[in-house]
Amino acid sequence: MKIALVGYGKMGHIIDDIATKKGHEIVARLNETPTKDNLNNPHVIIEFSNPEVAFENIKVGLEHNIPVICGTTGWLDRKSEIEEIALKNNTAFLYGSNFSLGVNLFFALNEKLADLMKGFPEYQVQLEEIHHTHKKDAPSGTAISLAEGIIKNDDRFDAWKLDETQNKELGIFALRQDEVPGTHRVSYKSAVDELEIKHTAFNRNGFALGAVIAAEWIIGKKGNFTIKDVLFDK
Repeated sequence: MKIALVGYGKMGHIIDDIATKKGHEIVARLNETPTKDNLNNPHVIIEFSNPEVAFENIKVGLEHNIPVICGTTGWLDRKSEIEEIALKNNTAFLYGSNFSLGVNLFFALNEKLADLMKGFPEYQVQLEEIHHTHKKDAPSGTAISLAEGIIKNDDRFDAWKLDETQNKELGIFALRQDEVPGTHRVSYKSAVDELEIKHTAFNRNGFALGAVIAAEWIIGKKGNFTIKDVLFDK
């Protein structure tokens, strides 16, 4: 498989190493805007850049009928536009706020727990995420996915908000610490006890491997997908 890496930072380097070891060819390593010429005819694009340029990077790939795997967070207010572009160009787009197998199992556990806890209003829910100081967006895409999973299953909430909340808002607290790959915690606290689930990433390798697996999976498919389609749909 020929892969173009758009956004060649720390994640891009790890994806490069994993994909190469799996026998794939990296035909482009870009930190500039992709074009038909500098993409070098890949079978798929893996995009890990930053929120300011992600939309344009993805758009260029899809308009050249190249499927795109995207792990960049912080731009999702325009995700519906990208999904329309993918359909219009008869290609495929896959977004994942987090490509780790462990995190996606954590998403499923979070939704199940939210459904169990919705009948116990004495427990107050709190969501916290910790990432490295280089991460530009807050809250993380993973934290937003966790919040959406809670909101979907607990009618006490109809929206999420960073830090302090009011009415039916679910609070997300975002901390930044040196070289922390990613920690996410959901807790339910009452006056007498506390229940907590937590996922801690030790490095970025799990995210990178999941992105490569998603790239392998998407070849030949048309439409819009998530990492759940790759990991759990049979």
